[in-house]
Amino acid sequence: MNSWEVPMNFLEEGGLAERFLHIEREQIVRLNSLSFLDPVQYVYNPLDYAWEPHQDYVRKYCHSRKEVLFLGMNPGPFGMAQTGVPFGAVQLVRDWLQISGQVFRPACEHPKRPIRGLECPHTERVKIQINV
Repeated sequence: MNSWEVPMNFLEEGGLAERFLHIEREQIVRLNSLSFLDPVQYVYNPLDYAWEPHQDYVRKYCHSRKEVLFLGMNPGPFGMAQTGVPFGAVQLVRDWLQISGQVFRPACEHPKRPIRGLECPHTERVKIQINV
């Protein structure tokens, strides 16, 4: 088996997207149990408060084998932090990928980094390159 191949039982157990979401939920529970000391005051977990659009994204686009999976991404304040979608500038996520869902606010929100979800008027500074 190549390093990128997914075991067949992973694909069959309720579908790839559902299995992936289940694993993510388990990890969210673990992450939410972490506590931090000063000077950390604000911790954003977009897979917790932006679960609905993230779930929509996974169900739409995680249904076949992939060669690469990016983990440990640092969500930007106007991208994944708003949408729950990796590499997701709000306008692209909402209008191009057609992702929807309610985004809640984190329990402790920084006043200069409010969460507005898919209605956020700001965008990440990203270089967009589409090769056709």
